Amino acid sequence: MSITKLGIRELIEFTLKTGDLNTSMNSKNTALEGARIHRMLQKQRSENYQKEYALDFEVSLVDTPYLVHGRADGVVIDGDQTLIEEIKTSDAAFDELSKNTLTLYWGQAKMYAYILMTQENCHKLTLQLTYFQRPTEKITTRQITYTYKEAEKFFHEVLTEYESWLQLQADLRLNRNESIASLTFPFDHYRTGQRELAVSVYKALRLKKQLFIEAPTGTGKTISTVFPAVKAMGEDQIQRLFYLTAKQSTRRVAEQALTMMRAQGLKIHNITLTAKDTITFPEERDLRPEENPYMIGYYDRLKPAIKDVLNNEFAITREVIETYARKHMLDPFEFSLDLSLLCDVIICDYNYLFDPQVYLQRFFAVDHDDDNFFLVDEAHNLVSRARDMYSAELSLAPLTDLIADAHGKGAGNRRLLQDLRDLRKAFFEFAGPLMSSNKIESVSAAPAEGFNKAVTHLTETISDWLGDEKREQDPFTKAVLDYYFNCLSYLKISDYYDDTYRTKITLGDNPDYQITFKQLCLDPSIFLHDCLDKGRGAVLFSATFSPLDYYQRVLGGNEESLTYQLPSPFPPKNQSILITDYISTTYRTRDVNLSKIVTSIKTLVSSKTGNYLIFLPSYNFLEKVSLIFQTAYPKIATVIQKSSMTEADRTAFLAAFEDNPDQSLVGFAILGGIFSEGIDLTANRLIGVGIVGVGLPGLSTDNNLLRDYFDSQGEPGFEFAYQLPGLNHVLQAAGRLVRTMTDKGVILLMDQRFDSPRYRRYFPAHWQYYRSLHSLDELAPTIDKFWDLNEQQETKS
Repeated sequence: MSITKLGIRELIEFTLKTGDLNTSMNSKNTALEGARIHRMLQKQRSENYQKEYALDFEVSLVDTPYLVHGRADGVVIDGDQTLIEEIKTSDAAFDELSKNTLTLYWGQAKMYAYILMTQENCHKLTLQLTYFQRPTEKITTRQITYTYKEAEKFFHEVLTEYESWLQLQADLRLNRNESIASLTFPFDHYRTGQRELAVSVYKALRLKKQLFIEAPTGTGKTISTVFPAVKAMGEDQIQRLFYLTAKQSTRRVAEQALTMMRAQGLKIHNITLTAKDTITFPEERDLRPEENPYMIGYYDRLKPAIKDVLNNEFAITREVIETYARKHMLDPFEFSLDLSLLCDVIICDYNYLFDPQVYLQRFFAVDHDDDNFFLVDEAHNLVSRARDMYSAELSLAPLTDLIADAHGKGAGNRRLLQDLRDLRKAFFEFAGPLMSSNKIESVSAAPAEGFNKAVTHLTETISDWLGDEKREQDPFTKAVLDYYFNCLSYLKISDYYDDTYRTKITLGDNPDYQITFKQLCLDPSIFLHDCLDKGRGAVLFSATFSPLDYYQRVLGGNEESLTYQLPSPFPPKNQSILITDYISTTYRTRDVNLSKIVTSIKTLVSSKTGNYLIFLPSYNFLEKVSLIFQTAYPKIATVIQKSSMTEADRTAFLAAFEDNPDQSLVGFAILGGIFSEGIDLTANRLIGVGIVGVGLPGLSTDNNLLRDYFDSQGEPGFEFAYQLPGLNHVLQAAGRLVRTMTDKGVILLMDQRFDSPRYRRYFPAHWQYYRSLHSLDELAPTIDKFWDLNEQQETKS
């Protein structure tokens, strides 16, 4: 039987942590700086001092072997004169550390003591806690003499407490696995491709592979990926399933899939994580942690609350979390994270795995864990999201405002004011060559190391300034804190800087106020691969994943990853795909083609009474086309997407698409916008989609850098930076049309470029019946013929 590792630090924190949840006490130093301080102190020790001393001890908990392991910062082995040193680094003064913080610090050393004394057969030793306060560099040392009898008692008390939770987890998993054993697919039959999808997911999990799947709309992707993963969980191949999404709507679909299986007797705990800003209670928002009743005594109430939820709930949604958080007076966001440790399925946003700034350290701090398996839904969205996650920028404007506000704040702010000015000076120094060139931006392949040093220096100053417990929590303090977090984010990304990055400096209309430094990640694929490698395997899937080799390349796949393309479950002839070879929508030719575009839309709408969606590449062009259409055909009802819409506005827009309307409706929306993906207008709520243009992203420095980077890698840069992202928007928009087996309709592609080999080669298989039209005169007869044939088929059936 394989042995499970149990880290001493994690063990101590889980069993001994009590008291308040006080995020303000967290250290601001990075892991790299902490390691540097450790090395500095270790070098000052005697010759017989052994640093990073590994300690392992095998135990049996709940009839399962565990390896309790850790690394003492330093050990001197000398009989009863043996010493174990634990080094801690933080920002607070030693006298300000809470009682529980010191309990945790000493707890690690005590666990090491029992293992070392057992191995070395010594009866007592000295435990030394060395505390380094980073801002002041003050070192505090405390020692205690510790006997074997004391160590043995402490070690077994900790394990006994932890074992009670392992027993709870084991009981939950036994019940879960028994319910999974008899679980069957929650529908009476598989749709076309659905069984193949489920089998491929199961095989990828068994083989510990990363699998990239294109499964067209209607395949039933969610249930077909979750079901085989749950079945594998019942066989103890995995213990946790992460369902990662980009949108709340897809999170709800995952919840519904588990609810369907639960109706068949499945006993599985799934939790949906919600962003901190969204789930935090309103009454918490303006409170310090030490004033927040949901954080004061948090750890004293946490464990009973976790047991309360697990004993009474299986589907742990946001509403459930908030209900129990109020009942037990716990911060709902932190409560959801702590609850997730004992859940089987975790439904969450991409950033909880992939974002280096916010990923779930409690699960992903280790390099690899075979208990984890990842399902990444609508994975085409991850391409741009990942570039944003691994990029960061810092602007001058907020800094200038801070300097202005800092005047008159008192003598205690002099150092802060000076260092704010120093960073402002660095902005001008390193942007100087650009400012003298009369250009608005510059790009370099090298990091701005001098600028980054200035940013680092300011963060150290702000950290000290914020550490003043008497600091008034006024708007100025909040503004300083916001800029501080921006600086930390910028520095965090600088740790990842490699040859896939570019440094871009941009000047605004007022260069004395508007300067921005951006670290732009062009290719985060290696980072994504490392994230996916933190589990047993992963399945990344989407309805629009063409071409698969492109997505495999940019989303972290390699030669060992697998790809699979499923056919559409819908009859291809349910939709008529028409290319208007007589329309050009390049930027220079748009205006002269306006008449053809508007007339083609009218022809599409006139063919059959119903609802239609027309997608356009920009708000400017949307306003122009919709205005001309409304002026020319005022009797046809229209709804128009606005650049900013509330939730109520979006709901009203979609509500206008009624089933079986008495008169036609034309909706004008943005290609790649909120209505081109993730909406379901089934049956007769939508019978036609028009797409103007090929969806190319706008020309920009960032996109050109992408193009040039991939060209330099021997890959098709224009396709990677422009064509394929644009085509995905087109495929997503077209996918709004046919959502069920009975849906029928027309897709009108209004751009002659669609008829070129460059685009046709990337058409998905279910677009095989597309037809090119060479004149406007061909459009009406072709659409009429499609509807006539469908009416004849319906009559026969």
